[in-house]
Amino acid sequence: MSETTNEFPSLNVGDVVTGSVEKIEDKQVLVNIGYKTEGILPISELSNLNIESPSEVVNVGDELTLVIKKMDDDDVVLSKKQVDADKAWEDLQKKYENNEVFTAEVKEIVKGGLVLDVGIRGFMPASLVEAHFVEDFSDYLNKQLEVKIVEFDREQNRLILSHRAVVEEQETAKKNDLLKSIKEGQVVEGTVQRITNFGVFVDLGGIDGLVHISQLAHEHVNKASDVVSEGDKVKVEILSVDLDNERISLSRKKVLPGPWADVESKIKQGQTVEGTVKRLVNFGAFVEVLPNVEGLVHISQIANRHIGTPQEVLEVGQKVTVKILDINEKEERMSLSIREVEQEQEEKEYKQYAKDEEQSSFQFGDLIGDKLNKYK
Repeated sequence: MSETTNEFPSLNVGDVVTGSVEKIEDKQVLVNIGYKTEGILPISELSNLNIESPSEVVNVGDELTLVIKKMDDDDVVLSKKQVDADKAWEDLQKKYENNEVFTAEVKEIVKGGLVLDVGIRGFMPASLVEAHFVEDFSDYLNKQLEVKIVEFDREQNRLILSHRAVVEEQETAKKNDLLKSIKEGQVVEGTVQRITNFGVFVDLGGIDGLVHISQLAHEHVNKASDVVSEGDKVKVEILSVDLDNERISLSRKKVLPGPWADVESKIKQGQTVEGTVKRLVNFGAFVEVLPNVEGLVHISQIANRHIGTPQEVLEVGQKVTVKILDINEKEERMSLSIREVEQEQEEKEYKQYAKDEEQSSFQFGDLIGDKLNKYK
C-alpha cells in the first residue's frame, strides 16, 4: 500500500462521517468527506420526504452528518436520510411515550390524508385531521399543525399523527373550565346552535346548554323557530349546571322584559278595563287584562249577588269588564272586580232613571198647569 493511500481514513459501510457540500447536481450531491474521492449523496438519500431537487434541502458549503450507505471501489455512497431518521425516531419515541403535543408542517396532500415533516415522513389520515369533516385539504399544504402521535412502530416504519386528538383535548379542557366557571343565576351570551321540537341548544363558547321551549319567551311558544334562528346571538340565564352529566339548563325568558314590566304605566288602580277569563278556580277567576298579565277576581267580586262557584257566572274565554282594585308590579299581583263594575253600572242606570223620572214629572206638571189655566 502506498503512502498516498495511507493518508486517507479507512471507511466502512455504516460509519458516520461529516462532510461539506462541494457540488449540487440534478440528482445527487457531491460531498467532501476527507476521502480520496468525493462522497456521493443521491437525491433519494437526502430526505425522508419527496423532493424534486437536492437544492430544496442543501446548499453548497453546508456541513452535513452522513452515514456510509455503500462502498464500491472508490465510490462512497452516503445517506443523510438515514442519519436524520435515526435521530428523529429517537426524539419521536420520547414524544410518544410522554403523550406530547408538538408542531409539524404539512408537506404533502395524498390520497387518504396528509404527510407531515417530523424528521421522518409522518402520515395523518383524513379522519384524524379535524373533529369535523373536511372535504378539501388544499388549504392545509405548508400549514403548521399541532399534533400527537397515535401510532408508533419503528420496525415497520409506521408513524401515525393526529391533529384531531389535540383539538378534542383542547375542547374538553375548555368545556371543563367553562363548566366550573358558570354559576346558577349567571347571565351569559351564546349562539343558537341547534333548534329542536323541545327547545334550543345554545353554544356558550365550547359547551352547549338547553333552553327548553317553555323558557324561550314569556308568551306560549308553539315552535322554537318562531322565536329564534340558528346563528342568533342570545342572552340567557343559567338555571342549573350538572357537572357529572355535563348538562346546562338555560332560560331566555328570564332575561327578557316580563309582561309585568312597567305595567303600572299602562293601567292604574281604579281603572275599568276589558279582559278575558283565562282560568276558573274555587276561589275566583283569573282574567287577562294585558298580554300575559292576569289579575284575580275573587269569588266575592264576581257578581252583585251571592254565588257558590265562579262557574255559575263565568266561563273560560269569556270577555268581561273589570275594575282594578289593587295592582302590585313588583309582586306581579292584581286584584280585580266585576261586581263593582256592575254596581257602578246599576248606579248609573238608576241615576239616569231618576233623572228621567224627574224630567217626566216636570213635564207632567207643566201639562196639568197648562190645562188648568185654560179653565180660568
